Amino acid sequence: MAASTHTVTNQPPPLVGYDLFAADRALAEAVDRHVVPGAGEAAREELSGLGRAAGSAEAQEWGAQADGFPPRLRTHDRYGHRIDEVEFHPAWHRLLGRAVSAGLVNAWGRPGGHVRRAAGFLVWTQVEAGHGCPVSMTHAAVPALRTDPVLAAEWEPRLTSAVYEEGLRPASSKRGALFGMAMTEKQGGSDVRTNTTRAEPLGQEGEYLLTGHKWFCSAPMSDGFLVLAQVSPATGRGGPTCFLVPRVLEDGSRNVFRIQRLKDKLGNRSNASAEVEFEGTWARRVGEEGRGVRTIIGMVAATRLDCVLGSAALMRQAVAQAIHHTAYRSAFGGLLIDKPLMRNVLADLALESEAATTLGMRLAAAYDADTERERAFLRLAVPAAKFWVAKRCTPVVAEALECLGGNGYVEESGMPRLLRESPLNSIWEGSGNVQALDVLRALQREPSALNAFLQEVGEARGADHRLDGAIKGLLTELADLDGIEARARRLVERMALVLQGSLLVRWAPPEVADAFCASRLGGDGGSVFGSLPHTLDLVSIVERARAVV
Repeated sequence: MAASTHTVTNQPPPLVGYDLFAADRALAEAVDRHVVPGAGEAAREELSGLGRAAGSAEAQEWGAQADGFPPRLRTHDRYGHRIDEVEFHPAWHRLLGRAVSAGLVNAWGRPGGHVRRAAGFLVWTQVEAGHGCPVSMTHAAVPALRTDPVLAAEWEPRLTSAVYEEGLRPASSKRGALFGMAMTEKQGGSDVRTNTTRAEPLGQEGEYLLTGHKWFCSAPMSDGFLVLAQVSPATGRGGPTCFLVPRVLEDGSRNVFRIQRLKDKLGNRSNASAEVEFEGTWARRVGEEGRGVRTIIGMVAATRLDCVLGSAALMRQAVAQAIHHTAYRSAFGGLLIDKPLMRNVLADLALESEAATTLGMRLAAAYDADTERERAFLRLAVPAAKFWVAKRCTPVVAEALECLGGNGYVEESGMPRLLRESPLNSIWEGSGNVQALDVLRALQREPSALNAFLQEVGEARGADHRLDGAIKGLLTELADLDGIEARARRLVERMALVLQGSLLVRWAPPEVADAFCASRLGGDGGSVFGSLPHTLDLVSIVERARAVV
């Protein structure tokens, strides 16, 4: 019999047994708004099924297990043979299997595919973010492979399959395949043009042997990898070139793929990131020699969008947990959610979360539209969104954790896992400075990108005076190019905020748009969350963001 002092009171029930998609009003509305005509009913049914799975106790346990039992490297078998394999907890495979079967690797070949896939990615990665890495790279590899019709015909059906098969076998013998990538090296990081990995051509056209190292190789148990290596001018056109490296060759033998060690990372612990050595590793060229960066640019853009969606997912889950906790927890004579100051904090967090979701889904819709204007819009909007949304993720998650007090600092709450994961998307596919410089490059070289961006934000002009003022200020910034690189972060932040504001003014409830414009564009907000003007409709903002079980 339990002692009376161990009676549990004033603790919230777990946030479990609900539909993550349907409970996220901002996301559900974005799908209804952007999905192509005729696909809405199928999309909602599909996403609600995934949302119910994500909200289940079983899936949440998978997420905790995959994070709690990180992958383990086995370089040799018991007899001393080199095998270079990474072992994962069974929960990792269950998470990947559900992601693949839900179509999260197939956006390119079905109506409204990008909107449906983006919403699913945002829902399912709330369960556990690490397995989203191979899901994202597999999805993003398709545009790079399409530069070579032969390779695309061979690999695209495998990469877009709804079947997940673990284990190292020739890709041709599997019903579905996953892709990783190995771009960065010790000396260069994001400066991939300084890569030293060499590619020597073989007698057969398009075939090469690679020699070199990769400082970060994501998901090393994937079936294939996109790799950058240098072709010597003495043997070809010369310069950084993109290659496809299969993990297992068609004859069933292992390609030379030496995993030196796994990275001991801050977060993203369920996912293996490795240092890899190539030594006579067989590869097939993708695209033209010397045009490797151009070949992979489509992959980079797609994975950058996933950084936006992944950050939005972390924010959404953190905010949902904070609101749920405070809706049940009493202190100082009442529920925390009803306390004016706590309500202000929750509403401020909810604004940031909705703005991130709305922006991410608008970018996905631009991929589906695939018009000249939308492609130009993405050229600026993707790096700007990646810069800003990824950077907002960590402070949002940290503040949401604080709403749970000491309970949030304990591993069992799940909040520390969200916090450890939160900085990742600011680093992956180029840090903040890389994104800001990419925006400058687009502004200087592609005038159509700026025109498309300004047309987009101009859709909301005249609807809110604070947004109008922010657009005017942005135009002033863009007109002054002196010292532009040193103030690139300031410029890109303003671009992202103006874009978010314009989208919310057009599509969000009035109380959400009003609060965002007042605090983010009108200067009526502080440097910390919870400093919204008290005259705003904070109750409605918080209730909109609440996940009701």
